[in-house]
Formats: sequence, C-alpha cells, structure tokens
Amino acid sequence: MPIAGAAWLAAALITLDADAAAPAALALWVGAVIAVVLAPRLRGPWRTRTALVAVAAAVAAGVCTQVAVAQPGRDAAAALQIDGGRSLTFELTAVGKIERSADGWRFDALLHRALLGGRASEETVLTGAGVPVLVRLPAPLDAQGAGGGASESAGIDLGARLRISGTAWQADPGERAVLVVDGAAGVEVLAAPEGALAVASALRRGLVALTTGLPAPGGGLIAGLAVGDTTAVDDALDAAMKTSSLSHLTAVSGANCALVVALAFGAAALCRARRGLRVLAGLATLAAFVVLVSPEPSVVRAAAMSAIAMLGILLGRPGAGLSLLTTAVIALLIADPWLALSLGFTLSAAATGALLVGAGPLADGLARWMPRPLALGISVPLAAQIACGPLIVLISPRLSVYGVVANIIAAPAAPLGTIIGLAACVGAGVPLLGSGLAALAWIPAAWIAGTASTFAGLPGAVVDWPEGVWGLGALSVLGAAVAALIVPGHPRTRAAATLVLAAALGWALAAGPIAGAIGRTGAPTGWSIAACDVGQGDAVLVRSAGRIALIDTGPAPELLARCLQDLGVDRIDLLVLTHFDVDHRGGVGAVRGRVGVLLHGPTSGPPDERVIDDLAEAGAASTPATRGLTGVLGDARWRVVWPRPTTAPGNDASVVVEFRGGGVPTLLLLGDLSAAGQQAMKADAGLLTAYDVVKVAHHGSADQDAALYARLHPALALVTVGENDYGHPRAETLTLLTAVGARVARTDREGLLAVWRDSDGLRLWRARTAGAREPDAPVGVAPGG
Repeated sequence: MPIAGAAWLAAALITLDADAAAPAALALWVGAVIAVVLAPRLRGPWRTRTALVAVAAAVAAGVCTQVAVAQPGRDAAAALQIDGGRSLTFELTAVGKIERSADGWRFDALLHRALLGGRASEETVLTGAGVPVLVRLPAPLDAQGAGGGASESAGIDLGARLRISGTAWQADPGERAVLVVDGAAGVEVLAAPEGALAVASALRRGLVALTTGLPAPGGGLIAGLAVGDTTAVDDALDAAMKTSSLSHLTAVSGANCALVVALAFGAAALCRARRGLRVLAGLATLAAFVVLVSPEPSVVRAAAMSAIAMLGILLGRPGAGLSLLTTAVIALLIADPWLALSLGFTLSAAATGALLVGAGPLADGLARWMPRPLALGISVPLAAQIACGPLIVLISPRLSVYGVVANIIAAPAAPLGTIIGLAACVGAGVPLLGSGLAALAWIPAAWIAGTASTFAGLPGAVVDWPEGVWGLGALSVLGAAVAALIVPGHPRTRAAATLVLAAALGWALAAGPIAGAIGRTGAPTGWSIAACDVGQGDAVLVRSAGRIALIDTGPAPELLARCLQDLGVDRIDLLVLTHFDVDHRGGVGAVRGRVGVLLHGPTSGPPDERVIDDLAEAGAASTPATRGLTGVLGDARWRVVWPRPTTAPGNDASVVVEFRGGGVPTLLLLGDLSAAGQQAMKADAGLLTAYDVVKVAHHGSADQDAALYARLHPALALVTVGENDYGHPRAETLTLLTAVGARVARTDREGLLAVWRDSDGLRLWRARTAGAREPDAPVGVAPGG
C-alpha cells in the first residue's frame, strides 16, 4: 500500500505540473538506484525500509517517465487552442462511448491531425498515434444525415475514424484530455469500426432495437443493465435512478464485470475444471464482455478492479485480493498517470477495497441481529456506500437517504436483468430468440425502474450535505461511526459512535425540515423574477399578479422541484422551453400536469416531440414559439423576440422572450444563443434601449456579442450556471458585462436569486449555496426601459 500511495501521489502532482516530469523522473530514478545500492549494506529493519524506498521511488519514476514521454505530443496538441474561434478540421478516432450530455453529445477520442480551415498547410499538426481529447457535439448528433441516439448513428461508435470541424479549448491541468473539441453539427465518418469492435457495435444496436417496443420505462433500461447503453433511458428514470443510488446499474460498473466473472467461474466449476482453468475462463469471459460493452478507459478500469475483487473472493484469500488491488493500482497509474485525479478511478479502487475488507466484518456484525443471507445482502451495498459516499459528495453534495434499501430491493433483479439482457444481445440476430429473451429481461428491468421511481418519490429522498473537504470529512466520520456500531468492538468505541450518530441525526433535522421551513419563510414574498439554482442549466421564473411563467426546467426534476417548493410555486401558467438540450428541458417531470400553456422552440426529431407530447397529455396546450408571438402573464406582457420560423433547431434557435410591465422589471432572456445568433436576433427585433435584467446567453460562455450587451445596457445580468468543465462563466464574458455597467449575479456562487422592484429601485436577494441567507440588496439605479 505505501508503494501504491507513492505512485498515486506522484501521478497526481506530476500531471498537474507536466513540465516538471522529466527532471522529476531523473531524480527519482537516481534515488531508486542509490537505494538499491545501499539496501544490501544495511541490516535489520533499515534494509527492508530502504528496499521499500527503492521500489516506491522506481514506481514514482515510472509514472513521471510516462508523463515526460507523452508531453511533446500533448504540447503540440495544446497549441491548437484558438481563442479567436477560428475553425479547425480534426481527424480523430473515437475511443469512448458516445454519450448524451447536458447540451449535446460527448465522447473521448484520440486526435491524429488538425487542419486550419480543412486545408493541409504548414499549420497542419500531426500527432502520431494520437493525443487524448474530449469531443463535444451539439444535439442532435448528425452523421451524414443520421440523427437521434448514438446507437442509431451509422458508423459513429467506438473505433470509428471521424472528421469534425470546430474549435479547440485547452482542458484543465491534470485532465487526461489535452483539448476540449467543440464540434459543429456535421460529422464525417472516414472509417467505421472494424473487427471485434464492429461486431460489438452491431450487437449493442441490435439489443436497443429489440427493446424499443417494450413498455417504458423498463424497456429502456434493459440495454443499460446489459451493456451500459443508456440512450433509451428517459430523463425522469435517469433522475430517479440517481436519486435512489441505483445509477450504477445502468453503467458498466464493477458489479457487472464481477457478475460475468462469477458466471464463467461457476460454469467452469460445473464442468469440473481445475481452479486455474476456472480463473482463466473467468478472465477470458471478462475480456470478451469488455469488448462487447466498449473497451473505454472507465470500463477497462472497472473490469480490472472487479477481476481483482472476484479473484480474491473466489480464491478464498481477501488478503491476497488486497495485494492484487494495490498492484493493479500501481500498474494502471504507470500506464495512465492521469487516472490519479479521476474520481471514477478513486471510486473503483475504494469500492473494490470495501468489498475485500469491509463487507465481511459488516456481514458478521449484522448477522447478530438478522439471518446470515440478509446480512450478506445488506453488507455489500453498505460497505460500498461507506467507502464511496465521502468521495461522491465532492461532486454532488447530496445524500440518498434510501439508497442502501433501494439497492437491497433491486439486488435480486439486477443480475437477472444483466444476464438475460446479455443473452438477448448475443442472440439478437436469431429470430424469436432475441425478442423472447428481451421480453424476459423486461421483467427485472421493470422491477428496478419501479424501485427507483418509488424511492425517488418518497419524502426526503435526498438531503443536502456540506460541500468540499468538510463534507468529505463529515461523511467519513459518520460512515466510520456506522461501521463501529455494527462491527463488534470496544464498548467505548461503540459509545462514541452512538454519540456521533445522535449528533448527526440532530443536525439532519435542523438542516433539513427545520432549515427548509426557515428558508422558505426568509425568501422574499414579493419577488417578480427568480433564477433557480439547478446546476448547469436554466430555470427562470417570472411572476405577475399571481401568474407564473417558467423559462426552461434545468437538467433534473428534483432540482427544479426543490426550487419551486422553496418559492411556494404550485402551478405554471406559461412554460417556455427555449430549446431541447437536456440542461434546459431535463426537469420537465417536476411540472408535468401543472402547466397551462407550453411555448417551445424548433424540434429536431422524435425525442423532442416526445417531451411536447408528454406535457400535452398531462394537460398543457402547446404551440411553437416564433418571432412576434405575444401574450399576457397576469398584468405583464411577454413577446417572443426570436427565432424566425425558418431558423434551424439548435442553440441559435433558442427562444428569446421579453417581459414588460405588470410589476415585472424589464427582462430579456437570451437562451443559449451564440454570438452569431445574437447578431441575427437583434436585427429588427424592436429591443429596448436598456433592460433592468438580462439572462446571459449560454451560461456565460465566451461566445457572446459585446455590441448586443452594450445595446441592452442591463442593470443586472443573471448567469444561470453550475459546476462544469466548460469554464462557464468565462472571464472575458464577466469582464464584458462589468464593462457595460451590469451587476453580475450567478447561481453557482449565490444560489437561488430573486429580483423585484420597489420604491428604492431594483432589488436583488440571493441564497448562498451553503444555506446562509443574504439581506435584500439594491442593484443600483435601474434603467427606465
């Protein structure tokens, strides 16, 4: 373990400062050689310690050497960052699964070459075997006319060679990806996947096709359980799975890999194979499974960890499994040092270690109060929760209250869904066999979907938790206290654990229902505009004479539902979906059945139309929003400023809506318009010479038209933004807004924002994300409008 720790520390530090990799590697290699020379000359414990230092130094040197070797290619690729936004043409190979993101699609790739304007010239950059990049594509994914989900796009899959036009931005230090490539809508397939990858892609697409006609939401879950393809999982189910801590079932996690190993091991045992052959059968089957589900880094990592855990358990030597775990960590970090700062890698290692070390003692302790099989069923998810929970709160400071119980109830169905789903995938091309197996897989999938929806809908399904290091430390202490109460130990230890849990319960009551009630009574009752804190997404409320408009719904129903509850909003008279990216329409489940009128931007296919149809079935009257459309909200008037009827779907077709009068400060909401879209929109738009409030376009991205904001002259600029890897809001945009005299308010730092006008002018109230409330503050002299 000390050697694995040395490798991890070296990888974390050197990937943050890659320029120091070469000298650090040299110094560590010299230190390792010196330690090797000294060790034989020493006696007793000093010899052992020096040998340990030699190995640790050599391992750390290997990590630094890997970074130093990769750095020239990474530096060459980093030079492609073009702040001016000039277009490049990228030739790359997809090495990660194409997945839906908040505003389109994304996947990992290896960049081979980049051409300025698509022409070979002295600015052509050749990057050899490939430099890792993250590719982001707008929705819908379009490949030579193919749209819809990634699984429906011919040729675009793991192993495909692609040509994409767009711009490049340098990724954050420590990231495996050197660049973030923002692609345009068109993707040209230069070469489709070949060999085993092509076969695996066809099998995955076949499974999705088999399950398309099965009843939702269980039908959409089958491919996720079997091969990790979540393109058919709707937003409401995805949110429910996350809330109930069941989302790991729809990803290719260590649990899936461990199940495959166990099945192969058991089959070999039934054939009376020797233990060595059983292990080989398990590993061979696992390798085939990895190819089937896509051998991207996260899957390979999960497979490695699960293979270690299963081997340790099946061989009856958890201690050996822990040694294998640390050895695998060292090998993976030397091969890919950028894993050190990957939370996924850390979670995999923590979960595997918890299974090897913690599940057994927890089961022994629980067996004192319940039957042994039930104790074993509880100990596995509990051990994983105790180990992984403190890490998860670093990215999502919320706890799933019923997560362990939901996992216990879903546990019997998960392996059945995975096994039958895999069988359906393999037999997809056989008439009746594939469809019959898919129908059988629907039963456990529907059970899991029902479990997720039930627990996600219970009161208090999630509770907020402190962010950052404090949250990690607090949850670690709480987890240790739970383990101390379960595992037999010293009475004083158990007494201390009881005190910790009692204090945690008191805090939960104070920070939960009590604080919620206090928070709601502290929120301003006279607000006219409210920007919800829904993470990286938009959800803005407008109120006049008791009537409510909601512009976009954010990325997740539970986040929007909490904001509506805090503001006491039950009914939405007017819902505006500016466009259909997930971060703008993902929370519609929170207002289904509560909407009077729906205005929406241009649709781009069946997924968008299903959102509209679902709201219409629940009672909403829907109509497309086009330039010039007007209406009333209470005593206020609204007007659609953009798009034109001929505008193609996408960010630049975002509905731009203006509110005036009726006690509402003059307001303009810019959706996700780019600079080009903003320039097109402002022509003949009849805009005011100044606005009280402007909702900044696209979460404060750098793609803004400075002349537009100078024209709008906002007193207050609302930036609806959450944690993201895009750099939103960009520093240049914040500078632009300040330069035109706007007070900038952002939801990621100030939480829920409420705005209204009184005799003192325009006023702003904000709730800090830590829960503290700030008094109403005047924005300044409001423009006349």
